Amino acid sequence: MATRILLISSGSGFMVDALKSNLKKTGFLIVQSEPEVQSIEAAKEEADLILVFAGEYVYNSADALVYLMDISRDEERPVCLIGYDDELGEIKKYIPETYIKKEIRRPFDAKYVAEGLKAIAAAVEEKRAGKHILLVDDDTTFLKMIQGWLSEKYRITAVKSGIQAITYMANHKPDLILLDYDMPITPGPQVMEMIRSEYHYSDIPIIFLTGKSDRESIMNVMRLKPQGYFLKTMPRDAIVEAIDKYFSEHRWDGM
Repeated sequence: MATRILLISSGSGFMVDALKSNLKKTGFLIVQSEPEVQSIEAAKEEADLILVFAGEYVYNSADALVYLMDISRDEERPVCLIGYDDELGEIKKYIPETYIKKEIRRPFDAKYVAEGLKAIAAAVEEKRAGKHILLVDDDTTFLKMIQGWLSEKYRITAVKSGIQAITYMANHKPDLILLDYDMPITPGPQVMEMIRSEYHYSDIPIIFLTGKSDRESIMNVMRLKPQGYFLKTMPRDAIVEAIDKYFSEHRWDGM
């Protein structure tokens, strides 16, 4: 399947058209969007990576840039930038460098840009072929940490509430759900019950995340019959190794 690029630019022009032409010749599918939240939101599901063609609009597009940062962080869509130094600097006020996969400075060779994106596309394809984990936790610090630990090997979608998880699953079916047990409003057990009540999703394995290690709390977790649980105090290597083993052997040895 060809890699799909969401090209964000304000209108068209000679350089934008030349870039699109060379990207298509290289084998990419192009979806174009204006630098507006609604326009990006409508087009993002069709894209594997995002290419921002900067211009004067960046100085007045804070909402769109923040939204792009959220997409890159929570949905792991690589973001690449094209622009002059001052434009790139402005964008990086809203999108930290940790979420920017590649920066291309103007003036540029459109053919060179297309070739340079091939390696990024290959990584996207490799990750897309791998296992997909839905991570659900209202603790944003923990959410980012676990996402960072697992994103090298797996496709990670991170959401901050049970309702966001259910909404996301209306159009997606992950291979595994890591679910916070103690969330406000819609706690983990209720989310699990909602997922298991849907026939299409009832076979998705669920592993609870919990900060409580006493026997009574663990028994309450396991009474719901998830595939397993993680203590949030577990070290990185233990969590990654346990998930690797689960996917390779389809069984859980417990923590």
